[in-house]
Amino acid sequence: MDRRQVLAAGAAGLASSAVGAGGAQAAEAGSAQAAGAGAAHATAAAAVPAAVTDDRSAAVIRELGGALDASPTLLDRGIGWTHTRFLIEDGGVPYAVDVVADTAQPPRSVAYLLPGGGLNFLAGFFTPRDRNLAHHLRRLGHLVVGVTPREDLSTAAEVSADRGLAAHRADALRVIGAVDAALRLPYQLIGHSAGAALALDLAGTMGGGGRGRRLERVVALDTTGPYEGEPALRAAQARDAYRALIEQGAYANDPGLKGILARALSDPGGTSPVPRPVDPATRFTHAGLAHYALIRTNTLPGPANWIYRQGHAAGTYTFGATPAEDRFTLAHSPLPVWGEATASLGSGLIAHALLRDLCAIWAGDEATYRIAWERIRAEVVWVNMELGRGDFPLGAELIRRGGNRHVTFQVVPGYGHGDPVWGEQAHAEVWPLLTPK
Repeated sequence: MDRRQVLAAGAAGLASSAVGAGGAQAAEAGSAQAAGAGAAHATAAAAVPAAVTDDRSAAVIRELGGALDASPTLLDRGIGWTHTRFLIEDGGVPYAVDVVADTAQPPRSVAYLLPGGGLNFLAGFFTPRDRNLAHHLRRLGHLVVGVTPREDLSTAAEVSADRGLAAHRADALRVIGAVDAALRLPYQLIGHSAGAALALDLAGTMGGGGRGRRLERVVALDTTGPYEGEPALRAAQARDAYRALIEQGAYANDPGLKGILARALSDPGGTSPVPRPVDPATRFTHAGLAHYALIRTNTLPGPANWIYRQGHAAGTYTFGATPAEDRFTLAHSPLPVWGEATASLGSGLIAHALLRDLCAIWAGDEATYRIAWERIRAEVVWVNMELGRGDFPLGAELIRRGGNRHVTFQVVPGYGHGDPVWGEQAHAEVWPLLTPK
């Protein structure tokens, strides 16, 4: 199956770390719809799928096809909405741009959704299909444009040493520039985890021209700016670890959460190969391992898992006398939803260069990577999760020190890192915080 087929089938990335410290892999299905994804400009502008031409989204899709120089593939539609994908091919590994449009009314603004490391739009913002952040934003009148990192369609051999945060910013800027030139609508940048760092980085580079003036709001969902004290030292150590991997020629990683969750759902009582920390002679069950990895992420090995106050998901895990007697539960995000998200992954790969740059930001190492906090002029809504990235507001404070008085920082109690996008009550408890009136 080639990249176009995988893309049209909805392959995309969640990860053991939406932050940028984990990864997963691709779902399979065959679709010939994407065969024309690299068509010429004139064809792209005209090739709106027939099923879309009877609604208000058709003109927008047509304009975007011309602006992006890519053909649209209609992936899905429901009552009042369409989900269309464009494949951006520029000579390198292609990357996906997903558009969720309302069919009853034209958009009043654009919301760019930027997923975390190892994730893609489908996993991070369009799961579950009928209850997701993309639909929440669409109902508020936004045209939803998701930009998936090109690692999603890469093999490990195709991820290079230069795929740091600046490369991700350049890819996103190409899309934002094209869409802005075509529509001239006000817009927001909304990112989760590593995607939130990207949103902040983009906001610091927009300048004061028309595109910069049309940026109304930046939403940073569960991410971290610079730490202080001991966490900053740990971040510097993690930066050095990823730098060493790059120097050794290792440019990406995939922790494989997709497989862990698939086995937990298909064979929950089966024996995993991973020892239980309370008794290394015993092994987690598949269900136990999945829950432990989600709930107690900060205890797992790896250079950057310590950044979570607890884990990807809120919940409890209590060890029993045997693996079968372990007791565990997730508080907000059901395991099948995690499985649905991870099943839609592409490669799940996270570039070590991206992780190096994120660690440099956390360490306050501006020589390695610097976000221009003082140049962010749009409203900033920064919402962290108590059990995810926690109460570390220095990044928001740096934006305020630069003269921006429209900055808020708050922490949602009892939520883990992935719960604000997949939690059953996130629509009531988190999403309204991201879209204040």
